[in-house]
Amino acid sequence: MEKQMNLKHKIGHGISIQQFMSGMKIRVMEMSNIPNTKEQFIANYENFSWENEEDGKFFLALGEHSNFHCFILCTDWCPDVIWNVPVLVRIMEEAQIPTEILVMEDHLETMDLFLTDGARAQPVAILLDANTGNVLGRWGARPAYIQAVMDKFKKKHTDKQASNYQENLNWTYRDIGELYNKGREYQTVIIQELKKLIFQQ
Repeated sequence: MEKQMNLKHKIGHGISIQQFMSGMKIRVMEMSNIPNTKEQFIANYENFSWENEEDGKFFLALGEHSNFHCFILCTDWCPDVIWNVPVLVRIMEEAQIPTEILVMEDHLETMDLFLTDGARAQPVAILLDANTGNVLGRWGARPAYIQAVMDKFKKKHTDKQASNYQENLNWTYRDIGELYNKGREYQTVIIQELKKLIFQQ
């Protein structure tokens, strides 16, 4: 269904990554081990580097003949955004793919086209054909191996009214935070998942 979607009317209605960063509020996310969200986001953006030179070359070459446009749906209060959006943006910059941030609260009608298991999980990166506005594919909200941790939790804890539901959810967020904090593995996975998405076009 998503391949039939068209978002041409949204092009030009987002903000730049610089505008997003300057407008971010500073938050403490203890469960995700992020003492300062804005500081961490900027550090992830500025310190990004290509672990594999061939990956960098792939996206650099892509920019010479691609006709993509990218939207990233996100907010500044989600830990997955703090880790993933800087990486997504740096990849798009390398590929010279015009990228706009759509702040979720301002674009709920678009967010609701890209739900994950019925929820507004973020960030979501949406790849468009720049000429037609047709949606070519999506990525998000987490690298697959990290999303698997949340999927496992949801499968095991189906009753949201259970007395220990929130406690177990908090532990799941801590586990996910640890995976992000381990190093650059999650970035490498994002790169591979985006390459796969682009190869499908």
